[in-house]
Amino acid sequence: MNKLIIDTLSQTGLPVAYQTYRGDEDDFIRFFYLPNVDYEADDDERYTTRYVQVDIFTPGNPKNYASQVKSLMKEQGFKKNFEHEVYDEDEKTFHYIFRFYKIEEVK
Repeated sequence: MNKLIIDTLSQTGLPVAYQTYRGDEDDFIRFFYLPNVDYEADDDERYTTRYVQVDIFTPGNPKNYASQVKSLMKEQGFKKNFEHEVYDEDEKTFHYIFRFYKIEEVK
């Protein structure tokens, strides 16, 4: 799943990091996973829902990046269930937060 998300979000042109970004760029994307939810029937796991949070950090306007992220994640079958923008006065950086989920059948 990491490779899918990194490959997908790299299309924005921004560096993409799992959990912690250690680069020098001011604009970057970080993502991490939230707890999964499993669906069972007859005591067998049938589906699992993968939740991922995607954070965009930029000192500039985050709207273009946000639009790209939404579109790219949708193309990969993710659905958005949370979106929020905050501004960090200390860092002078916008932090755009998305949460996506994807339901997958367990094979």
